[in-house]
Amino acid sequence: MIVRTARTAGFCYGVRRAVELAERAAAQGPVFLLGHITHNDHVIRHLEALGAVTIASPEEANQKSVVVIRAHGEPDETYRALEERGCRVLDATCPNVARIHGIVREAETRGRVPVIMGEADHPEILGILGCTRRGIVVSGWNELAPILEENPGMCGEPLTFVAQTTAILANWEKIVENAKKVCTNAEFFDTICNATSKRQSEALELASQCGAMIVIGDQKSSNTRKLARLCAGRCPVVVQVERAEEIDRGQFHQIGTLGITAGASTPEWIIKEVSNKMSDEIMEIEQSFAEMLEESFKILNTGDRVTGTVAAITPTEVQVELGVKYPGTIPLSELSDDPDVKVEDIAKVGEEIEAIVMLVSDRDCVVKLSKKRLDADKNWETVENAVENREVLEGVITEENKGGLVANVKGIRVFIPASQSGKPRGADLAEMVKTRVQLRITEVNRARRRVVGSIRAVAAEARAAAAAAIWDNIEVGKRYSGTVKSLTSYGAFVDIGGVDGMVHISELSWSRIKTPSEVVSVGDPIEVYVISFDPEKKKISLGVKDHSQEPWTVFTEKYAVGDVAPVRIVKLMTFGAFAEIVPGVDGLIHISQLADHRVEKPEDVVSEGDTVDAKITAIDEENKKVSLSIRALLESAPVEDDDAEEAQAEE
Repeated sequence: MIVRTARTAGFCYGVRRAVELAERAAAQGPVFLLGHITHNDHVIRHLEALGAVTIASPEEANQKSVVVIRAHGEPDETYRALEERGCRVLDATCPNVARIHGIVREAETRGRVPVIMGEADHPEILGILGCTRRGIVVSGWNELAPILEENPGMCGEPLTFVAQTTAILANWEKIVENAKKVCTNAEFFDTICNATSKRQSEALELASQCGAMIVIGDQKSSNTRKLARLCAGRCPVVVQVERAEEIDRGQFHQIGTLGITAGASTPEWIIKEVSNKMSDEIMEIEQSFAEMLEESFKILNTGDRVTGTVAAITPTEVQVELGVKYPGTIPLSELSDDPDVKVEDIAKVGEEIEAIVMLVSDRDCVVKLSKKRLDADKNWETVENAVENREVLEGVITEENKGGLVANVKGIRVFIPASQSGKPRGADLAEMVKTRVQLRITEVNRARRRVVGSIRAVAAEARAAAAAAIWDNIEVGKRYSGTVKSLTSYGAFVDIGGVDGMVHISELSWSRIKTPSEVVSVGDPIEVYVISFDPEKKKISLGVKDHSQEPWTVFTEKYAVGDVAPVRIVKLMTFGAFAEIVPGVDGLIHISQLADHRVEKPEDVVSEGDTVDAKITAIDEENKKVSLSIRALLESAPVEDDDAEEAQAEE
C-alpha cells in the first residue's frame, strides 16, 4: 500500500500561535482560557494539565487575572467586560479573523450592512457578529436567496460580504457570483484563510487519487468536518478519527493508495501517533508524517533566506506560511524601499514570496521577515558582480554635491566623481539631476557602504564602438546626420556618431561667409556627406553644400542679360563692389556703374550687406562672370518721370 500525505495538515499558524501562547501563559502562573482555545479536546486537556482553566464567560474569570482569548476571537463586549474586571488579556485571535473584525467595523461606520457567510453558531461567527449591530449570517447562497426575495429593497442596500475563515471556497464563489447579479451596491472581501483553501484543495486532489482517506481531527472541529465531506465527494472510503487508537487497520488491507490529511485544530503529536501506527503496515511511503513534522520544526536563524506562500494581507503586514513551526510576517515597511509601490504589486495571496529572517520570536510565535532587506542584499550582490563582469547598470541621478553626482542604482547610493560624469570641466552638473543614466561600477566597499561609478567610461566605450563601426563602413559620398561640436575660423567640427569630421568654411554654404558662425552654431544638428577620409591619420573631410543645386545653373535658369535682380553687396574693392545674385554666384558692379555721377570710393554709395536692385549687363558663360549696373537703372529714371508728368498733365 502506498501512503500519500497532504503537505498542509495539522495546526494552522493561527491555532498554533494560540496554543503556544496559552502554554507559555500557563507556565508562568494561573491563567483562564475563555472558551475552548481550539476545537480539540486533547489539546484542551493538555493545557488544563499545565494549570489552565477553561471558562465560558468573562464573569467566571477572577478579578485581575490573566485571560487568553482563543483563536476564534471574541465580540467587542467581551473585551469590555474583561477590562471592567481588571483582567490582563492575552489576545490569541487569529490575524485572519481579526482582519474580518476590522472589515465589518469599518463597513458599519460607512453605513453598510455586513453579510457574513458561515455557520451561525460557530465561535468565530459569534465573535464577528459581536463587532457589528447590523450583521446578517447566512450559510450560503441557498439561504441568502430567499432573504433577498422576501426583502427586495435589500438588493439596493450597501452590503459588505465576508466569509468565515474556514468556509468552503466553492460556497463563497457561488455567493459572490449570484450576489453580484442582484445586489447593486455590494462589496466583497475574500476572507477565507489561505491555509484553509490550500488544505481543502490538497485534500480534494488527494482524495480523487486514493482508494481511502484518513481525516484526523476533533468531531467538533468545523474545518475537519468540512475536509471529511469534501473528501467523501471524491473518495469511496473516508474515515475521520481523533486519535490513532480509533483506526482499524483492517479497513485498509485492500486499499492500493491511502491518503491522509488533518484539520487545522489537530496538533502535531496526534498526527505523529497516527503516522506511527500506519507505518507498521506501510510497505512504501511517499512522504511520512515524521518527515513533515521534522520539516515543520525546522530551525530558522536571523539572516536566513526563506521562501513562503502569502497567506493573508492585512493593513499592517503580509502574513506568510513558511512550512515551519511559526508563521512569518512582513511589516509593510519591510516590503519595499519604493514609497510609491503598492502592496498588491509585490505580494498576492497564494503566491510565493522571498524574504530574509529578521527575528524568530518564540514569545510571539512568529518569524519576522523583510523582503526589502533581501532585495537590498541581492542588489549589493548585483553591484559587486558588476565590477568583476564589467556590466553596465542603469541608475537615476538623485543629487549633485561638491565632488560630483549621486545616483540611485537598485536602491544603492553610487557616487560619481565630476571627472566621471561625462560632462566637460566646469559644466553645470545640476541639470543631470533626475535623469536616467548608464554607468559602470568601478569600486565597491560593502562594509563601508561605498560604491563609485563612472558615466564617462560607458560613454567612452559606446563612442569607441560607434567610431569603429563608422571607420569600418565609411566611403566617399556617404551621408551622416551629425552634430556641430566646435567652430574655428576656418570651419566646423562635426560629430557624426563617435567620430569627428571637419567641414571647411567653403563647404558650409554656397553664399560668401566670413565665419562659420554665420550659418551654424555649436550643438546644431546638421546633415553632411564625406568628401574624403584618411583612416591612418583618422581625418575626415565633410561637406554640407548640395551640389545637385549648382549655383551657376540656378543663376542661368533664372536670369538673362537685361534682367533686373535684387542683389546683396558682399565685398567692396577699390574698383567696385561684388554683389551676390543667388547663393554662390556674385556679380561685379564696377565703380563707374555704382551711381549716375562720379564716385570716388564705392563705400561712398554702398555698404556691405546692403540689398539693391541692379541690371545684368553682361554674362561670361565661359569664365562664369557677371557684370552688374546700378547706373543703368538710374539713367532710365528721368524718362520714366517725364512719362509720368505727361500722363498727369493729360488727366
